Amino acid sequence: MQRETLKNLLKNGAIWGFIVLELVFFQVVGSVLSLSETAFIDPDNMLLLLKQSAPIGIIAVGMTVIMINGNIDLSVGATYALAGIVMLDSMTWPIFVGLGDWAIPFAWLMALLTGCALGLINGLIVWKTGVDAFIVTLGAMLGFRGLVFMYNGQQPTYHLNWTMVDIAEWGVFGLQTSALVFIGVSLLVWLMMTRTVHGRNAYAIGNNREAAVNAGIRVGPHILINFVLIGFLAALSAVAFYSGSGSVNPNDGMLFELWAITAVVLGGTKLAGGAGSIVGTFGGVIAIQLLRKGLGHIGAQTETVNLVIGLILIAVLLLDKQLNRQGQQELKL
Repeated sequence: MQRETLKNLLKNGAIWGFIVLELVFFQVVGSVLSLSETAFIDPDNMLLLLKQSAPIGIIAVGMTVIMINGNIDLSVGATYALAGIVMLDSMTWPIFVGLGDWAIPFAWLMALLTGCALGLINGLIVWKTGVDAFIVTLGAMLGFRGLVFMYNGQQPTYHLNWTMVDIAEWGVFGLQTSALVFIGVSLLVWLMMTRTVHGRNAYAIGNNREAAVNAGIRVGPHILINFVLIGFLAALSAVAFYSGSGSVNPNDGMLFELWAITAVVLGGTKLAGGAGSIVGTFGGVIAIQLLRKGLGHIGAQTETVNLVIGLILIAVLLLDKQLNRQGQQELKL
């Protein structure tokens, strides 16, 4: 029992140990190379890092739930872009244009409903057809991205509302709205996964779907709810970001699904499902952003950043596979 507890503690704490190593490494190397007058471990720098982590982080939280369930969603980047377009464009709709700043909550609502609707479509297809979520959401990724380009062609969708910008840039203790949303979403979904029947069922379904069905869990509706959740969170991420930027490019959100999956896997969630945590994903998001920011701090190019993160992800997957293999051998003994 003590051995199992120690194993879980080491597994859950590994990502945070990696983050500490990153902080020390980039602080020391940055000081030696003297490429920047600002120390890497600077309070303002760390607060900015949380803000920059928010768009991927909010989506990664939803991706964690989906992956624990034994599924995946490759359409989140396109959902993110389409929700942002709907939000900004709805501010110019005749039904809302006369409301002034009161149109803002309606624009947010339109964006969130868009995300929920797209998630509902994915969930219904996965549930009712039995087709693997990878195939369904791969098709959805292409289809939803097509809707993004159909909406406004190759041109960006632009609408800057200064009240909306003020809300997006509002902050407390140096944390701006997007970072606060990221932290709040992580806390709420963590509570859902650890304190509710729905959360416990997610682990049960991901671990053994047939056993979950035999136990009386309504697998189809459960999966549907989680796809709606990740659609909602992808749209919420768009609301948090585009409220401040006021402009959506048709290519925005591309590769977001890969960054989110990378963060979730680095945080300890299994690709096969049945294991993972929101706390680990939060750490995975921070670790990736630290790598991107830290390598830039010491003068590395973008391609170097992607190469390093890719190699680390492969190493983590190989380590996870080895640990699972050892665990299976122990069970046989």
